[in-house]
Amino acid sequence: MRKPVFFLVTLALSVAPTLSGAQSASIFKDSNVVAEVNGQKLMVTDLEASEGGKLLQARSSYYDAQRKALDDLIDQNLLEQQAKKEGVTVDQLLDREIKSKLPADPTDDQLKVSYEIVDTDQPYDAVKQKILDHIRETRFNKAKAAYLVKLRSQSNIIIALQPPQANVNLANSILQGSPNAQVVLVEFADYQCPYCQKVHPDITKLKQEFGDKLSIAFKDFPLPMHPYAQKAAEAARCAGVQGKFWEYHDALFNEKKLEVPQLKEQAAALHLDTAAFDKCLDSGEQAAVVAKDYAEGKKLGITGTPSFFVNGHYFSGAVNYTMLREMVHEQMVASAPQSNKNASSLSSQKEGLPMESSLR
Repeated sequence: MRKPVFFLVTLALSVAPTLSGAQSASIFKDSNVVAEVNGQKLMVTDLEASEGGKLLQARSSYYDAQRKALDDLIDQNLLEQQAKKEGVTVDQLLDREIKSKLPADPTDDQLKVSYEIVDTDQPYDAVKQKILDHIRETRFNKAKAAYLVKLRSQSNIIIALQPPQANVNLANSILQGSPNAQVVLVEFADYQCPYCQKVHPDITKLKQEFGDKLSIAFKDFPLPMHPYAQKAAEAARCAGVQGKFWEYHDALFNEKKLEVPQLKEQAAALHLDTAAFDKCLDSGEQAAVVAKDYAEGKKLGITGTPSFFVNGHYFSGAVNYTMLREMVHEQMVASAPQSNKNASSLSSQKEGLPMESSLR
C-alpha cells in the first residue's frame, strides 16, 4: 500500500505552489474528485469514461485474488466450526475425516511407473521420496477439497464480496426475456470460439431453469484470429432481421458450420427468405451493428471470449454450468428484498446449491 501514499504525497507537493492550503484540502474532501489540473477538477466519472476498460481488468484481477483469499478464509472457518462442534482440534478433525481414510501408499513398482513419466535426470532412488510425498499431498488435498464441499453444502454461506461492475448498454441488444428480469446475463461471444461453443448449452439450460427471472443478452465480439467469426455474427443478425436471431444463433453454436455457403444453407434450413438473407449477408448490411458491439466490448476492456456481465458484474474465461448457476443465484440473492434473502438462501440449500460462487 506504500505506492498510493507516495503518489498522494507527490501530488500534494506538485500542486503546493499553485494551490492554497484550503484549496488543496477541498480536493481531498470531495471523494468524486481524483485530481485538479490548473483549476479544472477531474472527476471519478472522467476517469471511468477514459480508462474504464483498463480499470475493469485490474479490478477483476484484484477481485480474483480477494475471492481466492476469501474462499480460503471460509474453508478455514468451516473447519474450525466443525472441530469445535465435535470437541476436537482442526488437526484432529483432518486426521479423522481425511488422513485416516486415504488409500495406502503406492507400492515400489507403482512408484517406478510414476518415475517413468517424471521429467528428471536423477536416478529413481534419489527422487523416490519426492514422488511419494507428492502423491500423498495430492491425495490429501483432493480428499480435503471433497470434505469442504460437504461442509459447504451443509452450511448457510452468503457472499457479500461482489465482482467488479460496469455499465453495459442494453438499448439495442438482442434480449431473450424481459429487460426487467431480476437478473440479466450479458454474454460477449464469438461463434468460432471453442469456449463459447462449449458453454452455449449451459446458458440454454440456465434460461430454462430460471425462466422469467433471468434474461439473456447477446453481444458480438468476433476475435480477429477467427476467420469465420465476423461473417457468422453478421449472418445471425441477418436472421434477426427476419425474426429468427435466436434460432440461427443456436444453430451456429450447435452445428459449428460457419463458412459462408454453410451460413446460407442454415438460413434455408430455418425457412428464411433466402434471397433477402443472401443479399443481407453478401452486402455486409449488418457489419456495422456487429462492429458496434465489438467497439463496446473493447471500451469495457474485454480481451477474450466468452465474457459475461451478470447484472453488470464482470466474469470472464472458460466457465461451466455450475459456475454460471452460482453467478446468477448470487445476483438473485443480492438483488432480492432483504426480507426474501434468507428464504432464497434456504431454498438454494434444499436444492443442493452452495451459497457461494466458485468462479475464480
